[in-house]
Amino acid sequence: MTANMSDVTRAKHGRPVHHWRRDLVELAALFTAVAVADGVANLIGHGPGGPALLVISALTLAATAGFHTWWARRHGHAPPAGHTGARPAAETRPAGPARQPDGTAEDVTDSRTLWRMRTTVKDEPGTLAALCGALADRRVDILSLQTHPLADGTVDEFLLRAPGTLGAAEITRAAAQAGGTSTWIERADAHDLVDAPTRVLGLAARTALDAAELPLTLRQLLGRCTIRSLPGAPVGGGRGPEPVPVEGVLEDTVMRLRAPEGGVLTVERPYLPFTPTEFARARALVELDNRLGPRIPRGTDVLTLPEGNDIIVRRADTSDLAAAKAMHERCSARTLGLRYHGPVGDADRYLNHLLSPRFGRTLAAQTASGRIVGLGHLLWDGDETEVALLVEDDWQQRGIGGELLGRLVAMAVEAGCDSVYAVTQASNTGMVTAMRGLGLPLDYQIEEGTLVITARLDAAPAVARSSYATGHHRLGDPAGRN
Repeated sequence: MTANMSDVTRAKHGRPVHHWRRDLVELAALFTAVAVADGVANLIGHGPGGPALLVISALTLAATAGFHTWWARRHGHAPPAGHTGARPAAETRPAGPARQPDGTAEDVTDSRTLWRMRTTVKDEPGTLAALCGALADRRVDILSLQTHPLADGTVDEFLLRAPGTLGAAEITRAAAQAGGTSTWIERADAHDLVDAPTRVLGLAARTALDAAELPLTLRQLLGRCTIRSLPGAPVGGGRGPEPVPVEGVLEDTVMRLRAPEGGVLTVERPYLPFTPTEFARARALVELDNRLGPRIPRGTDVLTLPEGNDIIVRRADTSDLAAAKAMHERCSARTLGLRYHGPVGDADRYLNHLLSPRFGRTLAAQTASGRIVGLGHLLWDGDETEVALLVEDDWQQRGIGGELLGRLVAMAVEAGCDSVYAVTQASNTGMVTAMRGLGLPLDYQIEEGTLVITARLDAAPAVARSSYATGHHRLGDPAGRN
């Protein structure tokens, strides 16, 4: 806007606009010239050859005036009309579809799809360049790349963004044409956009806060896999699993790592072999867990039962073994039979396994005096998740079991579980009622009197917190159910 206003004041109708002082100087020069001319005319006019000299003088003055006019127009201070002194504007084109190298129009509205792809290439110069070139020819963007060195090659792991019309088969074919072998590909989502170091640091932080997070963080680190924690001494006696060396064992699609307390952590991924890089990452995560030792969040919630009694709900672990065993001793044989599907021969072994954060999460309901009256377990069973409840006889039918179950399911939702299942007996109406009270789709299977109820969690609401900050809620109040 400023440049245009300057042009208007300095040039008008295509002619330079001079300052008033310049006009005054020119007028004074004109009067001086007239006076000089008059004197010269009087002097010459009365002498010999006067008329000829006057004509010559007139021609000289006309030539001088013409030269002055030409010089002013050529070297005037004002620029030509319409000129701002800026560079010429770049050539512009009307908006429209972009052109590809082959001259065809590119559909800018084409949707894009995220893919995760792994392929093995020879460890030779130029192999990665050829692979990237083959993907670029199909308009595939490479968002991230990780390399996993092998003894006889390299596994390249890509996060790709491809045109929506380009399928997995075409991308795999492009990788094969560029020399890639054993190619694996699957759809990705926005969570995969986080770079690998940030993702690993976040998983390490989760593991450091809660020992029960280890199986979940391993699953997020390695993708879809089955993780089993085997104790050093099985429940009920017998030989434990085969010991593994400190550095662990990698066997193609299975890795075995030494777990705390002499157990073994087994990770299986049949659809995709593990690389040494993944094995090293998993081993480092387990080593971090081992060094930190048993730990759980220590937050609590205070709940008020319908009759007015206060119950504290908190996380429990093996440090609560004595109190949990005392609760078992107060339970009737029928209550224990419904929970364990038969008599409990060695409660110590069962409880030590159930309370260990290595195998899942446990919630305890305890009175103001510190006596545990209810236990709820969320157990990692390979790639599935089991829930189990036990409430002391004198405290049943007060909503404690439903409260514990709701919180366990909330934990499962936050952990990304697809479903949870409960194994009980058809006559256990309390557990059946608690599962129905979740308001989730349920599947029932009955085999020889054993009832398996599976709740699908895809319809469960998102959960904002997993730890229990100190609070006071009335039982049944949504604020106390997470």
